[in-house]
Amino acid sequence: MKAFVITAPGEAGVQDVEPPTAAAGEVVVDVARAGICGTDIEFYTGEMQYLHEGHAQYPMRIGHEWMGTVSAVGEGVDAAWIGRRVTGDTMLGCQRCERCRAGLHHVCAFRDEIGVRNGRPGALAEQVAVPAWALHALPDAVDDASGAMVEPGGNAWRSVDAAALSTGDRALILGPGTIGLLCALFARAAGAEVHLLGRPGRSLEFATSFGFDGVWTEADLPDLAWHAVIDSSNAPHLPARALELVEPGRRIVHVGLAGSPSLIDTRMLALGDITAVGILGASAGLEPTIAAYADGSVDPRPLVAATVALDDLADILAGSRPPQAGAGPKIHVEISRQSPRPSGASRQERP
Repeated sequence: MKAFVITAPGEAGVQDVEPPTAAAGEVVVDVARAGICGTDIEFYTGEMQYLHEGHAQYPMRIGHEWMGTVSAVGEGVDAAWIGRRVTGDTMLGCQRCERCRAGLHHVCAFRDEIGVRNGRPGALAEQVAVPAWALHALPDAVDDASGAMVEPGGNAWRSVDAAALSTGDRALILGPGTIGLLCALFARAAGAEVHLLGRPGRSLEFATSFGFDGVWTEADLPDLAWHAVIDSSNAPHLPARALELVEPGRRIVHVGLAGSPSLIDTRMLALGDITAVGILGASAGLEPTIAAYADGSVDPRPLVAATVALDDLADILAGSRPPQAGAGPKIHVEISRQSPRPSGASRQERP
């Protein structure tokens, strides 16, 4: 099958690789669409921290925002999965340790991450193997574009949930990228007054098209009571700024990661009786995100600026923007099988 492989910083392309088989407890998914995220770009440039910590190494196959159709199941998996449209959890905990047993598989010390960690092949390929327990079925109301936005949506849903917003609360989202815009959409769906802060430019201009209550730069941010501040940026100074801005007794949520350490004054945190929450991964937010996409309370599709082919991906990771791309922050890759499906792929496979 065809798969996108990064072999070294700045060196990547589509290769012919062995297709996956469905091991016991797993399925094979024919990938239809996958998204490109900042993590993928950092793997391409060599900046991603996992490369320096030994959690990832080249060559690697990226892609963790995806949807597709189950084409094969392994031993112990219900054959009813075959033919179903699905997406899946990126965070694959060991399912045995104390954290996994407590429902915290996304922070399992032994976890794999699809397309990210421990060499688990990603979904920027014609097929991907996924544990059946990590699957989430997509209803017909969630089309392919939205299905490939469930993973970033899950991160945003968890961030807004952690902000503990009530109807009428005023929320400030720092950073108008994909996660920030999705946070803003989920916060608005929850009944909050929503404001975004960013740097002047295309991203901030695009944010104004959603009709949020306010879109600001640091220079013109009004002096208002912020009942929650969600930092979805990569700016190292904004976590401390979030702490300065939020109302006492309220919450700051950190879902963005800077390339260098971010510092906050814990004296301000304690004296303001402020709760700070960190968000890693979409796991607990996948089902609520699918439900919100299905009922139309959140529509992620305007964020998708362009859809390209797998062969175009290296140029995109290197910084090129597709011709005729819209103003949104997200690029999708449309993937379809280029060769006949191997014999037996539609049947239950056994190791």
